[in-house]
Amino acid sequence: MSTRIGALALAGVISTGFAGASPAVEETPGDVPVDQDLTAVIALQGLPCGQVVSASKQGKDDYLATCENGMRYRVFVNADGRVVVEKLD
Repeated sequence: MSTRIGALALAGVISTGFAGASPAVEETPGDVPVDQDLTAVIALQGLPCGQVVSASKQGKDDYLATCENGMRYRVFVNADGRVVVEKLD
């Protein structure tokens, strides 16, 4: 998959999957759970995670994700509309 297509796919996941999530990261029936969206975004960036086990919303299109392997990431959309995954210490 090209980088451009990957970025578009990630932006789509972020914008559609997270649009209605509350600070408690609630799921609505029929929606893909936010944890699954974050797992996919992190995996597409090639970062180690396995599966996201918890997530908290920090702001619009801005999440903190904790993976089953103990890694933590911030997943957000930057000012240019790009999805960014930052490793947290």
